[in-house]
Amino acid sequence: MINMKCVAIIPARWDSSRFKGKILTRINGKPMLRHVWEKVKKAKEIDDVFIAVDKERVFRAVEAFGGKAVYTSLDHTSGTDRIAEAAKNLDADIIVNIQADEPLVNPAMIDELVQIFQYEPKVQMATLIKRIENIEDISNPNIVKVVTDRRGYALYFSRSPIPYLRKNGEIWEGEEREPSITRYFKHIGLYAYTKEFLLSFASLPTSLLEEDEKLEQLRALEHGYKIMTKETRYSTIGVDIPADVERVKAFLKDENRPFVK
Repeated sequence: MINMKCVAIIPARWDSSRFKGKILTRINGKPMLRHVWEKVKKAKEIDDVFIAVDKERVFRAVEAFGGKAVYTSLDHTSGTDRIAEAAKNLDADIIVNIQADEPLVNPAMIDELVQIFQYEPKVQMATLIKRIENIEDISNPNIVKVVTDRRGYALYFSRSPIPYLRKNGEIWEGEEREPSITRYFKHIGLYAYTKEFLLSFASLPTSLLEEDEKLEQLRALEHGYKIMTKETRYSTIGVDIPADVERVKAFLKDENRPFVK
């Protein structure tokens, strides 16, 4: 695809089951949402940035720091549905979905994601993965694992350990620990889609696997679509609960850190 116009949309829902209003919680004097927006603005492959909001207080906050806010329905159950509504009337070839609770997202990650579409013109949806370095993450259901085919297309995403390296009914450990952990990748929740595919994807019915795992990317796989993945060396610290805010603040104190591991 030549001369792609790439637009980033940050879905900013006010309500959160575990941390209501977290998108405006202040980190080093700024709303968390502003930290995310500032990082996205630094990405070289992004032509414009919009924030999809559902509350007036969030709209006002976005305007206050100079962002572009777009009202979306209160009824959306997923970030994908929210950005699809925001994207309908936008002039764009590629839409990038940036989570509003990722204040440490690295602009280089966003560029890596968009570049997939430059080298693989048939790709409709893409995301990032990172090699797991802590063995405890393999069994952590909050860390989503992914397996891919030889070309990098996702075969499956799961909260369970995949692949399951069977040895006497258990995941290999002990002397086998280091070789086995290199087989595991975690999913980094950044997505990019062609605008056309995003609108089609949002119209698909919820799938059984999506409901089982509570992972909406499985909707695409179960309906027969492919998701291209790219390994990144970067990671992030997402904010799910108030304690995560302190982790982000601690990281920001060390300005010499090149990226989150």
